[in-house]
Amino acid sequence: MPLYEYKCQVCGVRFERRQHMNDDPVKVCPECNGNVQRLIQPVGVIFKGSGFYVTDNRAKSSTSKPTNAEKQPETSEKSKSTDKSDSDDE
Repeated sequence: MPLYEYKCQVCGVRFERRQHMNDDPVKVCPECNGNVQRLIQPVGVIFKGSGFYVTDNRAKSSTSKPTNAEKQPETSEKSKSTDKSDSDDE
């Protein structure tokens, strides 16, 4: 059974009631018999799994493409070896 929170519009008291989903909402404050309004509560959602968005941090797989940071050291090493071979020719 869901737990609903209500707030009295007259005295401001807040209270909770466990009700079936098909029960009518509470309309009268138990303290002052004033009108009450049901409050909407945020829902706690927990996403579990290997990732739901592209930007999520997740474990790298062996099939993933290397990033630019991983590519740069390889190209800089190649350029150094090319520079050495050019200087050897002189």
